[in-house]
Amino acid sequence: MSLFHRSHPKDAGTATAAPEELSNGSAGTATADSAAVRPFHVEVPEERLAELRHRIEATRWPSKELVADRSQGVQLATLQALARHWAIEYDWRRFEAELNALPQFTTEIDGIEIHFIHVRSRHENALPLIMTHGWPGSVVELLDAVGPLTDPTAHGGTPDDAFHLVLPSLPGYGFSSEPTELGWENGPIAHAWAQLMDRLGYARYVAQGGDVGAAVTDAMGRQAPEGLVGIHVNLLAQAIGLKDQLPAESEQERAAHTALETFTTDGFGYFLEQSTRPQTIGYSLLDSPIGLAAWMLDHDTDSYQKISRAFVDDEPVGNLTRERILDNITLYWLTGTGASAARWYWEFGRFLAAAGAAGHAPPPVRVPVGFTAFPGEIWAAPRSWAETAYPGLAYYNAVDKGGHFAAWEEPELFSTELRAAFGALR
Repeated sequence: MSLFHRSHPKDAGTATAAPEELSNGSAGTATADSAAVRPFHVEVPEERLAELRHRIEATRWPSKELVADRSQGVQLATLQALARHWAIEYDWRRFEAELNALPQFTTEIDGIEIHFIHVRSRHENALPLIMTHGWPGSVVELLDAVGPLTDPTAHGGTPDDAFHLVLPSLPGYGFSSEPTELGWENGPIAHAWAQLMDRLGYARYVAQGGDVGAAVTDAMGRQAPEGLVGIHVNLLAQAIGLKDQLPAESEQERAAHTALETFTTDGFGYFLEQSTRPQTIGYSLLDSPIGLAAWMLDHDTDSYQKISRAFVDDEPVGNLTRERILDNITLYWLTGTGASAARWYWEFGRFLAAAGAAGHAPPPVRVPVGFTAFPGEIWAAPRSWAETAYPGLAYYNAVDKGGHFAAWEEPELFSTELRAAFGALR
């Protein structure tokens, strides 16, 4: 592979054709070959892992921050603890084996090679569900929910709670190839996901997402492709644009406004950079593993504090463990997707600006919507906020634990919420 350009997921994995390739002539205008669904296997060369460890050990460290909190950014003690574990104890091969034990595939949709995990439940009446990750996440953040969702009887549920799972990697993330042309914001991704579900033979399904995945899932609900019968999100992505329309009467509503204001004034750094200059930060993200780790950790206060506890105090919260956190960061590093993942924010920002300039209101969501508010979310949306964004909201619940990475941190609780949210649609 070239050391300076990543254009295909095969740089860190292999996709091989098999006799059981699937082809569906109804999938848009795709040719029979491009519509094929191919098994995918991850196999990272050992020299790539050795290079990673060398780069971590060769890090040039800044001096310690001059404050006692994270107001100047990711703290030196946190990142040095992460670096020690990453360079000495972390085992990528463990995670590689975990990935390869799952049914992984790739398929080409609209010129992008989409990587996805497809786990069918042993319960044949399971409801098909496509779940979309966010940034700075990946399919890693969804993996611990696979068991509870596909095999509910082993996790306190019944056969009627089961889902067939489709977990795609966003274009430019993980093992999916990166776009080589402009235009890959929420709408085209949502359209691609509908093609994917059709290609897999699912005539009736639901969709879920958080963070970027919430925006994509929202777009799916507005497009309402044939077969989609409901959506669930755990971040109210529209809150920034709807800020002046959101109620502020109750204590909960005022607290949500305060959290939203804090984000847009003090927690907005990564968002602003990636929505305006993703290429600039991309050089650092592709050149320094510690630079990449710092950038990914500096997302929101709640998850940062939990991740810091995991490394500094060895006290993980839920499944935000050292190993899982490094699985996610290492996936970004080995696939070289720091810059291409950041470009989604640039695409989304320009899409919103163009829609605003043209005075175009988004079409209504035309399927039932479920929403779960997790207390550690960047802004935990009250019911009134969710109903403002989604009139006729079909399901709402505020739970007592969990944060921005809800499926990752609290997979059992997250799975229980999806069972409840989609229960009426079975």
